[in-house]
Amino acid sequence: MKEINIKSAKHWVRKAAYLALPLGLALSSCDENKLLNPVPNIQLQDAFLFDTPERVLGQVNGIYTAMKIGDLYGGRYLMLADIRGEEFINRTQNVFTGYDAWSHTVTSGSNDASSAWGSSYTAINSANLIIDGLAAHPTAVDAALAAQYLAEAKFVRAFCYFGLITRYGQPYAKDKGASKGVPLRLKGETTPANNDLARSTVAEVYTQILKDLEEAEAGLPLTYSTALLNTTRAHKNTARAFKTRVYLTMGDYEKVITEAKKLVSDAAPFSAPTGVKNTLQANVATPFMTDYTTTESIFSMPMTVLNIVAGQNSLAYTYNLNLEYNLNASGILGDKTWSATDARKTNFTRVAGGVTYLKKYNQTNPALDYVPLIRYAEVLLNYAEAAAKTGDLTKAVALLKAVRNRSDAAYVFPDADIATADALVKTIWIERRIEFLGEGLRSNDLLRNLLTIPAKGSGGLSSPAVAPTQPEYIFPIPNAELSTNKLI
Repeated sequence: MKEINIKSAKHWVRKAAYLALPLGLALSSCDENKLLNPVPNIQLQDAFLFDTPERVLGQVNGIYTAMKIGDLYGGRYLMLADIRGEEFINRTQNVFTGYDAWSHTVTSGSNDASSAWGSSYTAINSANLIIDGLAAHPTAVDAALAAQYLAEAKFVRAFCYFGLITRYGQPYAKDKGASKGVPLRLKGETTPANNDLARSTVAEVYTQILKDLEEAEAGLPLTYSTALLNTTRAHKNTARAFKTRVYLTMGDYEKVITEAKKLVSDAAPFSAPTGVKNTLQANVATPFMTDYTTTESIFSMPMTVLNIVAGQNSLAYTYNLNLEYNLNASGILGDKTWSATDARKTNFTRVAGGVTYLKKYNQTNPALDYVPLIRYAEVLLNYAEAAAKTGDLTKAVALLKAVRNRSDAAYVFPDADIATADALVKTIWIERRIEFLGEGLRSNDLLRNLLTIPAKGSGGLSSPAVAPTQPEYIFPIPNAELSTNKLI
């Protein structure tokens, strides 16, 4: 099987929400007329992109590249998801680094509303074009490779739709998904002819996400040939891990447990029994500062010197170089259960000018930190929460301790924090805030549990609390969509 070099794919984007076409087609260097008057992208799509295995491979490269751009999972999506919560204090009032999201003043015209929307649909369209193209060109690659590529495209589509529905749709728990969600675009588009599309319900979007993930799991390989590919391309355990997040968000705890058991052994030390041997690393700093491709990192966006997300979309820039946000002393930083000797505090925070900053993304120039999208620690805590919710407190405590004691070996949970299901769930929520600080999970954790987004800051630079009943609880659909989609 050929290995995909993610950094090699580039995109021309003709229309941000609807068209993503990879650059890199072979044009004859001796044909000056073709170079000066290239064939339009739309014609290239039909004429050339599925006529050789190499060009099909380029399309698969493209879906991961579309995910990795700075506006999406290369940085900004995670940043906006975290700063909406209570863990960060804005320092600059810079709208280009998320001030609208932090202060809950996002409007349909805000960059924070439009960035993830357009970028997500671009990535989705890249996936749709592969799905459609493989069906239209059944002999472009052999059947086994076609099934794998199809599965990868469906995984990317599911991942991006989950990002959309949890940002722009009401939480599933609010009304079991009866609210309006986002448009479900399931066909590749090369023109704006089909822009008009009504919103599907939240439940319909989740149904499609899970359908894609089930089909992806079936078609994805167990492993790839290198640790890099096991970290940066979807394999079976990637789909399984992501399903634990989706089902947890929906409150389907039995399904969380079903999926988690595919990745978590019955007893500690916990590890995946099949496929990639995903497991926690002994040192929590290793996946962030030493080796980005360990078996803890189930799915990440890779960076290289020649292919990075830089500037104001970069997590390292925002948190650790330009110091746009400091950690909130009244947030998880000040929680009494997070000790000063915890490895997550000693490795991932630093003090400057009397305030504390996040340094989980430590390579600032150039910003070479991989962006973690799914880690094994999340699977364990997803499983722990579901186990607690379904009455298996023994399993939930064992999973919780695996995460906490990896970073703070001496810590002993007080009996009151783990004695009942309600207390244990709240303790797991605290552990999630510590473990995934700066990894883009906080906003969804608040919304899936219908919790009020806490107020933060003080005086002239503060952000009010936002209740689930307020319109600011979710992001508005951006003006670019409202102006081009008559059915939205």
